[in-house]
Amino acid sequence: MTQPGIDVWGRLMRTFEKDLSAPQLLKLNCLARWFQVFEDRALRMESPDDYHEELLRQADELDRQGLITWQEWRDLRLEADAAYLRAVAGDDYPSGFVSRSM
Repeated sequence: MTQPGIDVWGRLMRTFEKDLSAPQLLKLNCLARWFQVFEDRALRMESPDDYHEELLRQADELDRQGLITWQEWRDLRLEADAAYLRAVAGDDYPSGFVSRSM
Protein backbone atom coordinates (compact mmCIF):
# COMPACT_ATOMS: atom_id res chain seq x y z
CA MET A 1 0.00 0.00 0.00
CA THR A 2 1.46 3.34 -1.02
CA GLN A 3 1.33 5.97 1.63
CA PRO A 4 0.31 9.54 0.83
CA GLY A 5 3.28 11.77 0.37
CA ILE A 6 5.68 8.97 -0.60
CA ASP A 7 5.04 9.48 -4.33
CA VAL A 8 5.49 13.22 -3.96
CA TRP A 9 8.66 12.66 -1.92
CA GLY A 10 9.98 10.28 -4.60
CA ARG A 11 9.34 12.80 -7.37
CA LEU A 12 10.98 15.54 -5.34
CA MET A 13 14.03 13.37 -4.69
CA ARG A 14 14.35 12.50 -8.39
CA THR A 15 14.14 16.21 -9.24
CA PHE A 16 17.07 17.12 -7.01
CA GLU A 17 19.19 13.96 -7.11
CA LYS A 18 21.22 15.17 -10.08
CA ASP A 19 22.39 18.13 -7.96
CA LEU A 20 23.37 16.03 -4.93
CA SER A 21 26.66 14.36 -4.19
CA ALA A 22 26.67 10.59 -3.58
CA PRO A 23 26.89 11.01 0.24
CA GLN A 24 24.05 13.57 0.21
CA LEU A 25 21.91 11.26 -1.89
CA LEU A 26 22.64 8.33 0.42
CA LYS A 27 21.68 10.41 3.45
CA LEU A 28 18.49 11.60 1.76
CA ASN A 29 17.49 8.05 0.82
CA CYS A 30 18.21 6.74 4.32
CA LEU A 31 16.19 9.54 5.91
CA ALA A 32 13.35 8.84 3.46
CA ARG A 33 13.35 5.21 4.63
CA TRP A 34 13.30 6.36 8.29
CA PHE A 35 10.33 8.63 7.60
CA GLN A 36 8.57 5.87 5.66
CA VAL A 37 8.66 3.74 8.83
CA PHE A 38 7.74 6.79 10.94
CA GLU A 39 4.57 7.25 8.86
CA ASP A 40 3.67 3.52 8.87
CA ARG A 41 0.39 3.73 10.77
CA ALA A 42 -0.36 0.01 10.37
CA LEU A 43 2.92 -1.03 12.02
CA ARG A 44 2.50 1.62 14.71
CA MET A 45 -1.00 0.34 15.55
CA GLU A 46 -0.17 -3.37 15.30
CA SER A 47 3.03 -3.32 17.33
CA PRO A 48 4.11 -0.02 18.89
CA ASP A 49 7.17 -1.71 20.42
CA ASP A 50 8.40 -3.07 17.07
CA TYR A 51 7.64 0.28 15.44
CA HIS A 52 9.69 2.14 18.05
CA GLU A 53 12.57 -0.35 17.94
CA GLU A 54 12.81 -0.09 14.15
CA LEU A 55 12.92 3.71 14.24
CA LEU A 56 15.63 3.65 16.92
CA ARG A 57 17.57 0.96 15.04
CA GLN A 58 17.53 2.98 11.83
CA ALA A 59 18.55 6.19 13.62
CA ASP A 60 21.41 4.37 15.34
CA GLU A 61 22.54 2.89 12.01
CA LEU A 62 22.51 6.31 10.35
CA ASP A 63 24.68 7.58 13.19
CA ARG A 64 26.99 4.54 13.09
CA GLN A 65 27.58 5.10 9.38
CA GLY A 66 28.31 8.79 9.97
CA LEU A 67 25.45 9.89 7.73
CA ILE A 68 23.87 12.19 10.32
CA THR A 69 25.12 14.52 13.02
CA TRP A 70 24.54 13.75 16.68
CA GLN A 71 21.88 16.49 16.73
CA GLU A 72 20.04 14.82 13.85
CA TRP A 73 20.40 11.45 15.61
CA ARG A 74 18.98 12.94 18.80
CA ASP A 75 16.09 14.56 16.92
CA LEU A 76 15.18 11.30 15.17
CA ARG A 77 15.20 9.45 18.49
CA LEU A 78 13.07 12.15 20.13
CA GLU A 79 10.58 11.93 17.25
CA ALA A 80 10.54 8.13 17.60
CA ASP A 81 9.94 8.37 21.35
CA ALA A 82 7.11 10.88 20.94
CA ALA A 83 5.45 8.78 18.23
CA TYR A 84 5.73 5.69 20.43
CA LEU A 85 4.05 7.49 23.32
CA ARG A 86 1.23 8.60 21.02
CA ALA A 87 0.87 5.04 19.73
CA VAL A 88 0.59 3.43 23.15
CA ALA A 89 -1.89 6.14 24.17
CA GLY A 90 -4.08 5.03 21.26
CA ASP A 91 -3.89 8.25 19.25
CA ASP A 92 -4.17 6.33 15.95
CA TYR A 93 -7.60 5.01 16.88
CA PRO A 94 -10.82 6.99 16.47
CA SER A 95 -11.85 8.77 19.65
CA GLY A 96 -13.90 6.53 21.90
CA PHE A 97 -12.44 3.38 20.28
CA VAL A 98 -9.81 2.78 22.95
CA SER A 99 -10.99 2.32 26.49
CA ARG A 100 -8.79 4.29 28.86
CA SER A 101 -10.13 2.59 31.99
CA MET A 102 -9.02 -0.74 33.35
